[in-house]
Amino acid sequence: MRWPHPLIPGRLIRRYKRFLADVALDDGVTGPGGEVTVHCPNPGRMLGLDEPGSRVWLSESSNPLRKLPLTLELVEADGGLVGINAMRPNRLVEEAIRAGRIEELAGYDALRREVRYDGRSRVDFLLSGTNRPDCYVEVKNVHLRRAVLAEFPDCVTARGARHLGALRRQVAAGARAVLLYVVQRTDCAAFTVAGDIDPVYAGAFREALAGGVEGLCRACTIGLDRIEVAASLPIL
Repeated sequence: MRWPHPLIPGRLIRRYKRFLADVALDDGVTGPGGEVTVHCPNPGRMLGLDEPGSRVWLSESSNPLRKLPLTLELVEADGGLVGINAMRPNRLVEEAIRAGRIEELAGYDALRREVRYDGRSRVDFLLSGTNRPDCYVEVKNVHLRRAVLAEFPDCVTARGARHLGALRRQVAAGARAVLLYVVQRTDCAAFTVAGDIDPVYAGAFREALAGGVEGLCRACTIGLDRIEVAASLPIL
């Protein structure tokens, strides 16, 4: 995915109320620098990624109805770029599936988004094809790194544990279910579940895999011109 417009550089002043951040813009990119409040589309704790003074990059929406036209997209951390927009992975995965770049999810005839299933849940993607079971794909955004491992979640997620149970029930009913973790950074050697942060989710993850849910993980290539799903990472 290419960024539709050049990203706007700045420095993080603070992140607060989960979905807001104050940023000091660089001079000369969109005019005189100054402080602006931007949308921070990430419900997690952003451990290690919300340090005041961090180099950041923002996207700008062309929607005139948006109260906050700027969105926090990238943070410079540990010597590289990290994507923090938790809404990006779904678009990246859809693009990769349609291009056949996720081999495990290739060969389906149709892709539907946000399909209701298992009562009140919605799955990110439902793949269907002739003479093969439907495939339920749940996408999770990952940006936490400890040592050389990408980890999820970075905070307690009851919703995430509920999704794991719903996927397991689809497998029991004869469907295929895939949990796809998208790591929006380039410096991780493998993926693991952060059981010390959310032991309930870790237990649900183990039960899901034992029940036939497939786990996949993909890293991303990240630049100031584009971001794409890239190489597979092993799940520990």
